[in-house]
Amino acid sequence: MLSEPTRVVVTGAAGFIGSHLCERLLADGHEVVGIDSFSDYYARERKDENLRRARAHQAFTLEMADLVDADLRRIVDGATVVFHLAGQTGVRPSWGGHFDRYVHDNIVATQRLLESLRGTDIQKLVFASSESVYGDAEMFPTKESALPRPVSPYGMTKLAAEHLAFVYMRSFGIPATALRYFTVFGPRQRPDMAFCRFMQALVDNQEIEIFGDGEQTREFTYVSDAVDGTVKAASADVVGQIINLGGGSRVTVNRVLDTLEDISRIKVRRRHLAATPGDLRHTGASINLARERLGWEPRVSLREGLTRQWEWFQEARDSLPRATSSTDQRPGL
Repeated sequence: MLSEPTRVVVTGAAGFIGSHLCERLLADGHEVVGIDSFSDYYARERKDENLRRARAHQAFTLEMADLVDADLRRIVDGATVVFHLAGQTGVRPSWGGHFDRYVHDNIVATQRLLESLRGTDIQKLVFASSESVYGDAEMFPTKESALPRPVSPYGMTKLAAEHLAFVYMRSFGIPATALRYFTVFGPRQRPDMAFCRFMQALVDNQEIEIFGDGEQTREFTYVSDAVDGTVKAASADVVGQIINLGGGSRVTVNRVLDTLEDISRIKVRRRHLAATPGDLRHTGASINLARERLGWEPRVSLREGLTRQWEWFQEARDSLPRATSSTDQRPGL
């Protein structure tokens, strides 16, 4: 962990994982500067609610800015660690005409941030990458040494951002570490993500759409575990390394639905659709490196995490706007 209180920057602070990370850092005694563009990917009200607790803290400052054209030098000045979580997510929308947004938010924004860190006294840049960079991996659990072969434009842009971080590390000494998150879930999960859509369909007595036969497997990681690994990466001796953060076990989408049916006590109505380009058949993380180098271990099981997310969803669903598009129903970041 960060050994003593310091000034840190979190990009994508109003997002799902970013807002949880801000709260954790504030609870640990740090001064936190959050950056978020409040893009229209999902409703502004949800992002405002995500940050409600952090904004009530006197050690938190919010910068509403796009990384591409913001005065980042001013914002990062005096920071010890930068956690770079900002980016455009979603596999299915990354095809077609939306691709330029992914290039802007995932590649160009990362390059601008890296430029702002040149010549500073930053001690660590922790970059949030994705399991999507692996594509259809040949081996499970997948080790960080596996050849990245993304099968979606989204995964390609995340891999490009990883490469950028390490290019700047080699050329300008920026101490970067990349974390590859595996399907993070929990309270505040984005409304376009699978678990939130599943829960919304349950309470609306609607069919749950499953792309494929439901036997595809995912490595599900509870948000507090992902945050814990992210914080530990800030002080561990892992500069120049890529580290998987996964939940510790692979399960099928069908098993997820069975578990959710049991937790909610609502019968799941399933509708199977054809698999779509960019969807991965299986994902699974080798987390030995995280255990060895970060002293990290996932602690929240799928069932416990789903129960917590269901309870949050029940409390929040009447006050928060619903998703307005069918952008990405793949369980993912």
